[in-house]
Amino acid sequence: MLDVFLTFDIEIWCDDWNDLDTKFPNAFQRYIYGATPRGNYGLPHILRELDDHGLKGVFFVEPFFSTRFGLDLLSEIISLIQEQKQEVQLHPHTEWIDESIEPLIDNIQSKKQLLRHFSLSEQITLIQAGANLIMKAGGGHVNAFRAGNFGFNRDTLRALAANNIPFDSSYNATMYGLDSGIHLPEDPFLESVECEGVYEFPITVFNDGLKLRHTQVTACSYQEMEGLLWQALHSGRKSFVIFSHNFEFLNKSMNRPDYVAVNRFRKLCAFLVRHQDCFRVCGFQGLTPRAITSQPMPLTSSAWKTSYRMFEQTVRKIF
Repeated sequence: MLDVFLTFDIEIWCDDWNDLDTKFPNAFQRYIYGATPRGNYGLPHILRELDDHGLKGVFFVEPFFSTRFGLDLLSEIISLIQEQKQEVQLHPHTEWIDESIEPLIDNIQSKKQLLRHFSLSEQITLIQAGANLIMKAGGGHVNAFRAGNFGFNRDTLRALAANNIPFDSSYNATMYGLDSGIHLPEDPFLESVECEGVYEFPITVFNDGLKLRHTQVTACSYQEMEGLLWQALHSGRKSFVIFSHNFEFLNKSMNRPDYVAVNRFRKLCAFLVRHQDCFRVCGFQGLTPRAITSQPMPLTSSAWKTSYRMFEQTVRKIF
């Protein structure tokens, strides 16, 4: 049995940091609800698909925007997720810290994009602040974490342990994972490992014949994802972490559905339902901590699947 984590980073952006008070209301509606003439294709779409298929999702929610625009909007997001009995976890983006009406830490005068740019004591404070915001907004106690932009380091894991958060899913070997300081660069994490008192569940990555690629709904074809899941199961892996965002099922202009991504996700959900005897879709709440002592072989994808995904991506850009 392979544990599959369908994870979603829930974020709001205003394109730039100028005139935020004017831009934010529309950005909130666009990123969270994703209204189009054919329905909402933001967070409600994801929740609807999971509910239709009876699947569990993990929603890593960015809370620091609420220090500028109020806890009610964070509560609105969390309510949407919890109404569908889905899991809320923590996903702070530190770009919001200098926008807070009340300072979260001292001497912040400019933007720092990554959590790892902060000291250990600052990270402890920021993670505590983020977890408290989630709780105050009705999300309860979080027990899992993902750093914004995957920008974490060893101090982040130490800070999580200090805040009694046992699970992290910030490691992405295609991005900042390789220089996070928690492994040897030539040996990227493949499965869950214990480090600094925290259990790390990396984003699952694979070699597509050209480069290392992460398993993201908009970055992989359905054919690649299906093949990788079977490969992971047969190779003896214990976990497989897929990630996405609340806005990935919209086109770049965010005014209509991205039907390629929509269909990929729907097929993936249907596949996981058909093969529940092989794949257990789960979350971190109630998960028993464990580390893998022997790492399996890296995952790979075939040339034809890579080629087909490239064709799909071209179609997405055109339409």
